[in-house]
Order: sequence, then structure tokens, then C-alpha cells
Amino acid sequence: MKNIANFFFEVGMLKRTPRTGWQFLGSGSESVAEHIFRAAAIAYTLARLVEGADSDKVLRMALFHDLPEARTGDLNYMNQKYVKADEAAAAADMAENIPFGGEMLELLREFREQKTLEAIIAKDADNLEMLLQLKEHLDVGNKNASEWIPFTTQRLKTKEAKSIGEAILAGDSSAWWFDKSSDWWSKGGKV
Repeated sequence: MKNIANFFFEVGMLKRTPRTGWQFLGSGSESVAEHIFRAAAIAYTLARLVEGADSDKVLRMALFHDLPEARTGDLNYMNQKYVKADEAAAAADMAENIPFGGEMLELLREFREQKTLEAIIAKDADNLEMLLQLKEHLDVGNKNASEWIPFTTQRLKTKEAKSIGEAILAGDSSAWWFDKSSDWWSKGGKV
């Protein structure tokens, strides 16, 4: 059980591991754990929309896709021009003493290779999560986000992810809670 507890502590490191690309955008921040959470929810949803996809496998893949960053840190696109992280070695070390380590390594390998429908969907979810972040930044006035959006949308592969991407960009990131057509905002809920 000690190895399981250590694995949980290591996963917890992702809550303190920043996604480093946002420093170039000039606004916002998030941890790798925050990114993984929303990417996993997107992955499961997207897999349910794509006919023939194994949604449970896609969810597991999305859940594990950035776990090696607990050891390597997050390398943004600029970092990756100069630094190569050995995520496969980090994952192998991480998986060595946990009972499902082999399964985790297989899911990570499949995700990196991008040859299966499930891997493509998990990567689409990863990119949709980035697109959501960019749209949120754009909606609060960061014009630099508009320059990143086309590159992110170009990475989407499935027709379902492309359609969701279009809906994200056509919408308002606060529309889910701020119904401007309601009189709630002028009358309020207090009597």
C-alpha cells in the first residue's frame, strides 16, 4: 500500500505543477491537474459522441496523458524547441511499483503514437481543453488569445471535436451561467 500512497502523492504534485505556456499569452495560469480534470471530462463526452469509440478507455487515457509531467514538468512549445523530456522513462519509473503500471504505460504509449481512434479522441480532448482556455481569455479581453486559436483548432481531428470547437468559438464563455435575457439579474433572488 505504500507504493499506492506514494503514487497518490506524486499525482498530487500535478496540482502544483504549472502549465507553462500561459506565461507567453500574458494572462491566466493553471496547474497540470486542472488541465487534466477538464480534458478528462471532455474526453469522456467526446468519446460518447464518436460512434465506435471505447469511452472508458478514452477517459483512462485522458486521465493519464500528462501524469509524467509530475516528474518532467510541463514543457511549452518554446521549451520544446530546446529541451526534450523523456516522458516515456518518467512514466516507466512512475509505473514500476503500482499494480496497474503496465496498463498505464500502454495507454500512454497509445496516446503518444496517435494511431487508434481512442488516442485521437483523447488528443482532441486535450486540444479542446486548450481551446476553451483560449476562448475564456479572449472573452475577458486578451487579444493575444485570438492568435493562438487557429493553431489549436487546426490540431482537431474528429468531426465531432471540430464541431465542438466551432461551438466554443461561436459562444460566450459566461453564457452557461449569465442568462442576459432573464430578469433575474435586475430583480435578484432575495425577497
